[in-house]
Amino acid sequence: MLRIIAWVLLALYLLTVGLWPAAIAPVTATFAGFGAILGAVPTSAWLLAAVITWLRHCPARTHATL
Repeated sequence: MLRIIAWVLLALYLLTVGLWPAAIAPVTATFAGFGAILGAVPTSAWLLAAVITWLRHCPARTHATL
């Protein structure tokens, strides 16, 4: 029984090690694409977009009554 468990664990290990680089490649490419897009747009444009979005979606302010 221990021998069967060892063979199954070895097979799973080899599948994981062999398939991991191929499985992670699209994720790595996606993050590289995000990095390229973020790097291409100037920081001031991202900040301006963030401020505009925040101003358009902030909750309505209510005046406190005394």
